[in-house]
Order: sequence, then structure tokens, then C-alpha cells
Amino acid sequence: MRYSLDQLEIFSTVVSAGSFSAAARQLRRPQSTVSTAIANLETDLGMELFDRGTKIPTLTDAGRRLLREVSEVLDRCLDLEHHAHSLNQGVEPALTLAIEIPYDAITQPLAAFAQAFPFVDVEIRHPLDGDVSALVRQGQAQLGVAFSQPNYPRELGFVQLGKLVMSHVAAGGHPLACLDRVSFAELHRHRRLAFSAHSEGLPSTEYLRSPRRWRAESYLALLEMTRAGLGWATLPRRLVRGEIERGELVELRLEAYPHTDWLVGVDLLWNKSAPLGPAARWLRDELARSKISERDSAGHPTTF
Repeated sequence: MRYSLDQLEIFSTVVSAGSFSAAARQLRRPQSTVSTAIANLETDLGMELFDRGTKIPTLTDAGRRLLREVSEVLDRCLDLEHHAHSLNQGVEPALTLAIEIPYDAITQPLAAFAQAFPFVDVEIRHPLDGDVSALVRQGQAQLGVAFSQPNYPRELGFVQLGKLVMSHVAAGGHPLACLDRVSFAELHRHRRLAFSAHSEGLPSTEYLRSPRRWRAESYLALLEMTRAGLGWATLPRRLVRGEIERGELVELRLEAYPHTDWLVGVDLLWNKSAPLGPAARWLRDELARSKISERDSAGHPTTF
């Protein structure tokens, strides 16, 4: 088969324009050129695409069946052109993010990024040891989103995106769940299920230490262990809101802070010594604009 993309485009234009003459005007070509291109395409394909027995050419059954595939070929060619243009503009082909917080907190800026840079592949990493800053500092991730930590290395740039509520929770049948107020001493009598990334590093974590501790590198693993009654855990409230509303988990009210939520900052990190490409810069700015917030127990936003 010797048909060309130009012939396919002319075929598609004739169908959308409604006639050979209208297609010629739209393409700014002589009508004879359009007619010849369609005739050659029919020869190359070995079938008639239009019924010329009517005043206005109409698609044959074969033409209707091939139209969808022709449209798909032209769409793919357009994607190719856009992809090549993106690469010519110096847009990096791939981007790696290190994310420690629940992903739903940043899905909106990621959706906007997907629209703005459809040809940039994205890899999202959840560091096994919980050190998002290390991945960014070592160049294994261009951007990081993590719970705030003190004393970042000098080469890291950061901006706070907002604050999330951390909830102390236990299964409905756990001994702690029946207490109106829970003291630190009561917490220490039971196994703590800790998220490896911030089991010791978050502000006030020292008050939560327990002689018995299991650690996991996954929120979902902690959630399942907590639901099974293996211990109590401190998790982002937005991650366990559904379980709390259904009664599967009970939110523990600490005796020391009976009317105060535990708010933890969320930071966006990048390496100042490694220049970001256009896509990474765009996403950094979009994330910074899309502040992370939720409602605390009093109904107030955690980020202003």
C-alpha cells in the first residue's frame, strides 16, 4: 500500500466538510487535487470510499468502517508532532516525585500537570526509609512532598504547602477505644504502630514513644494492622476519616490536648544545586499555589 498521510487527511477533511469542494476550500487546494487524492487512496486501498452516484458524495459502508481507523492514525500523528515539539522546547521526558503524604492531597495539581505536559512520564516514589529529603538531595527525585522536618540540608529549597491533621486511632475493640481521655501513660502501655517515615522525627513525637513498637513503611499496612487491633497508630486524618465515620476506628482524645488537633506541616522540597527542567519548575509552582488544607475538629481550615 502506497497511500500517504496527506491522502488520509484529505479523506478525513472531505468527510467533515461534507463535499470535495468544501474540503478543497478548507484545505486551500484546487478541487482537482482533492479529487485525485481520494481516487488514488481508493486505488491504493482497493475499494471505493465514496458513493458518487448522488449529488453529494456519501461514504460507502467500507468508507465508514475505515474512517475511525483513519481518525486514529491522524490523532497519533498529531500526538507525535506535539511530542516532538515538547522535546524541542527542552522539556524533560520524565520526572520523579518522592511523596510521603496521602496522595489525594495533591491529585489536583497532578491532574493539571498531566494536561499541561501530556508527554512527560511521571514516577512516584515512596522512600523505603521514609527520607524524602535524601532522595531529593541525591538527585533521585526532582521534587519531594513530605511532612515538615527540622534542619533540612543547606542545598535543599523548601516551601510549606499547608498543614494536615494527624489522628491517634485504635480499633473499636481496642482497650484504648473505651477511654474518654487517653493519657500518655495509657498510650505507653499498648503497642504503638508507627509509620517508619516519621516515627521519631515529627514535632512532639517524643511523647508518643512506647516500649513496644511495630513499624511499617506503608500507610495501608498500618491501617490494616490498626483495624485488626494490633495496636494504636497516628495517621493522617484524611486517610482514616471513612473508617472513623463507620466506627471501625476510634479517634483517641489525648488527656494533655483534649481540645486541640495535632497539626503537622507539609513541605515541598527541591534541590537548589540541581536546576529543574521546565516541567519540574511548572509543577513546583503549581504545587506551591495549590495549598494543602483540611478542616480541623472545630471546622476551621488548617491552612490559610
